[in-house]
Amino acid sequence: MTAAEYAEQQGLNRVGARPSLRSYLMQAWQRRDFAFELARSRLQATNQRNRLGMLWVIIKPTMNALMYGVIFGLLQANKPHDFPAYVVIGVFFFEFFTGSVNSGAKSITGNASLVQSLSFPRITLPIAAVIQQFLTLVPMLGVMFIYCMILGTPPKWSWLMVVPLLALFTMFNTGMALVCARLTVHIRDFTQFLPLITRVLFYTSGVLFGVDRILNAFPILVRMFDFHPLYQALQIARGSIMNSVDYPPFYWVVLGVWAVVALVGGTIYFWSAEERYGRID
Repeated sequence: MTAAEYAEQQGLNRVGARPSLRSYLMQAWQRRDFAFELARSRLQATNQRNRLGMLWVIIKPTMNALMYGVIFGLLQANKPHDFPAYVVIGVFFFEFFTGSVNSGAKSITGNASLVQSLSFPRITLPIAAVIQQFLTLVPMLGVMFIYCMILGTPPKWSWLMVVPLLALFTMFNTGMALVCARLTVHIRDFTQFLPLITRVLFYTSGVLFGVDRILNAFPILVRMFDFHPLYQALQIARGSIMNSVDYPPFYWVVLGVWAVVALVGGTIYFWSAEERYGRID
């Protein structure tokens, strides 16, 4: 009997060996407090490093919305109704997606000493990155609602639909963060291309324009946006908050499918390379 066979017979596992998916997820759930505290402490540390602290979290998307709103407002002849609020909602929600995938991509390679020195499910690191972005989003949403009221959008009960929307959007962003985290381990230069990818998505997800207005001469392209998860999330948010934006109810179903597929697929994709993460250079 070999040493490996004897160790298996005695229930001993190789250091860093990948557990079953069920066991892996149970271990990650047991360490949920660790993921939350890691996200909270890093958010606090980030705010302490900035002179403006938490204000920068609000100022950045505000300046982006103002800049893009002015530029694209001047360039577009056929703007959506209530264009300022339209852009504010789009920019604030897209910031959550961008922050999730960017920080998720660096969650493993950026924590090499932690990954190589301690034994824990590595999935907690990209999840902590998404939690950090979610905690950043909460005060941003409060400011976004204030901006919408200032811009002429009165509060209404449908604003509460933002809560289930955030649940689905967070699931989708988590799945994307897990995929990006593993890709960065295999391809270190991926973080150099990721800002370009998110920028392309920013300009092609209807953040700054009405798809039905800009692409009305291309009905096939307009139809394709009915299955674009980022566009659907933005349109549901706008339809829930604004009076001038409507969206088909089936957007909820399609976005829900995207969220589940992204989360499940991202989890399996990340877990299948668990043994690789402890050997990152």
